[in-house]
Amino acid sequence: MDQQELLSLLALKKAPLIGDIMAKKLIRTFGSATSVFEQKYQDIAAIEGIGEKKAQFIKSKTLFPKAEKELQFIEENKLRYRVYYNEDYPERLQYCVDGPIIFFEKGNVDWSNPYTLSIVGTRQITSQGSAFLEQFMEQIAPLKPTIISGYAYGVDILAHKLAIKYDLQTVAVMAHGLNQTYPRNHAAHNKDMMANGGFVTDFWNDDTFDRKNFLGRNRIIAGLSEATVVIESASKGGSLVTAEIANSYNREVFAVPGRVTDKYSSGCNQLIKQSKAHMLTTAADIPYILGWQERNVAVQKQLFVELSDDEKKVFNHLKQNGQELLDIIALKEQMAVHKVASILMTMELKGVVRPLPGKLFELV
Repeated sequence: MDQQELLSLLALKKAPLIGDIMAKKLIRTFGSATSVFEQKYQDIAAIEGIGEKKAQFIKSKTLFPKAEKELQFIEENKLRYRVYYNEDYPERLQYCVDGPIIFFEKGNVDWSNPYTLSIVGTRQITSQGSAFLEQFMEQIAPLKPTIISGYAYGVDILAHKLAIKYDLQTVAVMAHGLNQTYPRNHAAHNKDMMANGGFVTDFWNDDTFDRKNFLGRNRIIAGLSEATVVIESASKGGSLVTAEIANSYNREVFAVPGRVTDKYSSGCNQLIKQSKAHMLTTAADIPYILGWQERNVAVQKQLFVELSDDEKKVFNHLKQNGQELLDIIALKEQMAVHKVASILMTMELKGVVRPLPGKLFELV
């Protein structure tokens, strides 16, 4: 990219009161970020939503010295940057109206993976939540999804660590510049994170950790993913905000249900009750709802689907015989026809079998 255009993008990103939506509008109007700064003050002010005050900020002489300093940091630290109108910008984030015009990245991140999940939740993860997340990651691992989270305490860091354990690419979206790590003790995982994915942010190196940055961070977490998974959450919290943002992007949301008396299940139960999230009880729910193609059918059946003893009988029968009539299955397995019909329906809902014309059934 032309260095002047990059400096202009950085300057526009730093201009007060000019968010990503307005920055994109300006670039669309004048043709490039560089062209925005070449315009006369009155022409910028005339753009709907800008006005005199914002135009003054854009024409400020302090923006480019700041941009040059940030560019120096990017070059010295060999950071990768991605611009919203370039081909290497993550496709899903391009569809987000408030996606960053530019964000920064370090590590070894590959955005070509079609399977991408964000996993979020409380910082006070319970033993039940940890156990579910461990099982979930083991079961979803054969599909090799990229796991995105926020590197915070609790659910976030456990999701990153489990992704590394199961050799999955994992990306941490930070609420500050990439010259620091927060929480500080999570720096112990930085090396593994860099080897298995990396870190991204749209904050500058001089932007330190601040709670007000969470909303900006959470929009990227939701925007990068096909779906957001909420493991545990109280009735209020950042993970619920991320889920709301994902809904606003028309992305799927999944939430793990829990007892109504459990503090850190209340948020998840609320999402499910309000039809803002699918109920997540097993990793199989993810490819089923999202329509992911199974890369290894035999492995998926074994890992994802829990079958009853009678379902295992029918499964093994179809595995050995291929397509089979319902009545023949009942006869050979010595079960009532109505019982086999019920079993096959349950297995169909689980995505294990599919019906064919003439009462024939086969494994998926």
